[in-house]
Amino acid sequence: MSYFINLSLFRRNRNFTLLYIGQFVSFLGTMITSVALPYQIYTETHSTLMVGLLSLVQLLPLLITALIGGVFADKYHRRLLLLAAESILATGSLLLAINACLPQPHIWILFVVSSLMSAFNGLHRPALESIVQQIVPKEDFATVSSLASIKGSVGMIGGPAIGGLIIASFGIVTTYLVDVISFAISLTALLLMTHIPKPPVISDDSTLESLKQGFRYAFSRQQLIGTYVVDFIAMIFGMPTALFPAIAASFGGAKVLGILYSMPAVGALIVSFLSGWTKQVKRHGLAIAVAAALWGVAIIFFGLASNFWGAMFFLALAGAFDGISGIFRMTMWNETIPNHLRGRLAGIEMISYLSGPRLGDTEAGLVAAAFGITASIVSGGVLCVVGVAAACVLLPKFWQYRSDR
Repeated sequence: MSYFINLSLFRRNRNFTLLYIGQFVSFLGTMITSVALPYQIYTETHSTLMVGLLSLVQLLPLLITALIGGVFADKYHRRLLLLAAESILATGSLLLAINACLPQPHIWILFVVSSLMSAFNGLHRPALESIVQQIVPKEDFATVSSLASIKGSVGMIGGPAIGGLIIASFGIVTTYLVDVISFAISLTALLLMTHIPKPPVISDDSTLESLKQGFRYAFSRQQLIGTYVVDFIAMIFGMPTALFPAIAASFGGAKVLGILYSMPAVGALIVSFLSGWTKQVKRHGLAIAVAAALWGVAIIFFGLASNFWGAMFFLALAGAFDGISGIFRMTMWNETIPNHLRGRLAGIEMISYLSGPRLGDTEAGLVAAAFGITASIVSGGVLCVVGVAAACVLLPKFWQYRSDR
């Protein structure tokens, strides 16, 4: 049994290779812009409140379009949806670059364009998730999940670092133009893909009825509900990113803040490269639950750590367990969800993993304000473990799920 990820999928599947390379590059560009936008808003306004409002205006439209995008992905040609969404996203980045060229850039343009780009990202993601299931055979789903984890981890580590370097060396306009180029590469890769059929439409229902069908399917499957609930619990109670600036202050200030944000992704990246063993695991629900509980345990030790590098070790370990959980979640989704429903369920998944971290930031901040930073982190880790255990008791079909049945 090999512990390293099997990369033969790239040799065997041209469409997946093109899709993966294009999305890898465009995700890096997106992460670069995710640094440039708040940086520009802060330098123009010197207001942390305005930076905070940016996250809000990006989240709200996404919660709506993610569901609509799921319906579209199950009704229309997924590659055409990706081409349309990425063309508009590229246009948005170009508008940001043009606005940045002005002697006095307009703040309202930053908010409006970033909100629209976030909305179209909600249309993009379900089409991407469902087209992957369409072009990759079932036996490669575990590998696809590991590769998705690598893409996400590299993007979250490298994107902000590259973005900071470009801003410092070439300015904000060039930074946005790099994102435009990344979308151009992704669009080229999509155009080079061949023989991607339109998904079969089982019935010609309205958008609302199609959404209801997706929710009915999700809530009728304990194993799916378990993946959503366990991840939601882990993110609410065990994701103390809102406390990172305060934690950084106790370990040396701003110079270590970037390390704090990147360490979970470092752990996830390492475990993704060493994920060959995951193809041998059949108890995917149990694997998700154990990994999520161990995430909580690692967060407890992170909160109790007395020195910086000890804290970083446990934070990276937490990220590794989150990476394992993510690999098995994606594998279970692709194995159990019919392709004609995959887009709608991908939209529901987006709602789950987008809202959890933001609610987690609120929870961590409130508890820290009342009882202190250490108490907030440790109690969150404990509640994560308890919550995962409760989910397994209440959803027995989730942790009993086997992929070979």
